[in-house]
Amino acid sequence: MMSDSPADLIITGCTVLVHDDQERIGFEENATIVVRDGAIESVSTAPATVEARQHIDARGQVALPGLVNCHTHAPMVALRGLAEDLPTEEWFNDVVWPVESNLTATDVALGARLACAEMIRGGVTCFADHYFSMDTVAAVVEECGIRAHLGEAYFSSQGPQGREKSLEFALRHRDGAGGRITTALAPHAPYTVDDADLTATADLAREHGLPVHLHASENRDQAETSLARHGVTPIEVLRRTGILDTDVLIAHGSGILDRDLPLLASAAGLTAVATAPRGYLKFAWPTTTPVRALRDIGVPVGLATDGAASNNSLDVWESMALTALIQKSTTGDPRWLTSRQALHHATLQSARAVGLGDRIGSIAPGRRADLVLVDLTGPHTQPVHDLAATLVHSARSSDVRTTIVEGRILMRDRELLTIDVPAVVAELGERLPALVDRGHGKRIQEYDT
Repeated sequence: MMSDSPADLIITGCTVLVHDDQERIGFEENATIVVRDGAIESVSTAPATVEARQHIDARGQVALPGLVNCHTHAPMVALRGLAEDLPTEEWFNDVVWPVESNLTATDVALGARLACAEMIRGGVTCFADHYFSMDTVAAVVEECGIRAHLGEAYFSSQGPQGREKSLEFALRHRDGAGGRITTALAPHAPYTVDDADLTATADLAREHGLPVHLHASENRDQAETSLARHGVTPIEVLRRTGILDTDVLIAHGSGILDRDLPLLASAAGLTAVATAPRGYLKFAWPTTTPVRALRDIGVPVGLATDGAASNNSLDVWESMALTALIQKSTTGDPRWLTSRQALHHATLQSARAVGLGDRIGSIAPGRRADLVLVDLTGPHTQPVHDLAATLVHSARSSDVRTTIVEGRILMRDRELLTIDVPAVVAELGERLPALVDRGHGKRIQEYDT
């Protein structure tokens, strides 16, 4: 029942993306969305009967659930364009891991602010981050108003302290920023974290009720090297160490093999995969995330960008379009992935991937008010014969006019309200020479799969 007191926000005149009870995508025209206490109170085609402290006239716009970036390394925007046209091994060993040995908390803070600004402008309301100095990232999330799923990454080369720091971070920041921050344990990958650490991580995850976020079977080379060296795939490593018995988010998975599918099927309901297709194209990986096979065994696939050092962008809208196109190409079937299926990955499946399927991912009463308004009046989105196709294949992230998280407007009419981008860019520019210096010859890790 609606309250008679003023709502926090009313959005009128928009077309709303909705899910029916079978999770099919649909649209309601000329709708009104009422937001109260950070949640969606109602979605209706009837005129609003309550007053509100803020009102948005959204005629000509579409209201979508906010996009979720299901796997990224937000502070790596500071390395955007630094390591180009390189194979994966050289990318890591010759540029990225030497530069990351220079990182300070200040660099991470500036990178995180810039990344959050980019994502808010692109309609992302939540991101899953896997990086270092995550206390700093949590502080940025708190101040700028976005939602985040955060994990302090660690390698076995750090000794027990790495795993312990990841746990301590996850416990300290769980449910932080008024519930906008959720946390995970974040071992880097089976090729940088040994079986003993993975087993201990799985035990800690179960003991403390924490999810796990890691890279695994990122590409086919990793899977084949693991088989040659150890007789098991990376997914089989996750099974024998107990990681698949936890609530786990697997980044990339483009090296998932047919023999892995029964293991993932047995973990369906706990396991999700994040796909970031632009990077796979850029690294010339021969395969992509097997979205269709994962769909068939009940494993949700969320959309992601990876870090901007490899992807050059934190544009989840582009990831949505590329996922649909690459799936058509790799399966040889133009009927798969449809625009509506792509929107399902961008909304409910992405929310589930980061463990928030009961809170975000749809615009419906009781859900948190994380949503974006998209302007489709531009010439590149007109005329509209199929709204889902227009959103996936014609619209761009720059068509997002307004971004709202927990009912708070973070961007209105393309104006960012919580981050001073010029100040961030200026300070980061001053720090770049020291950050990108590789003369010391150090690197934080070795890439050898």
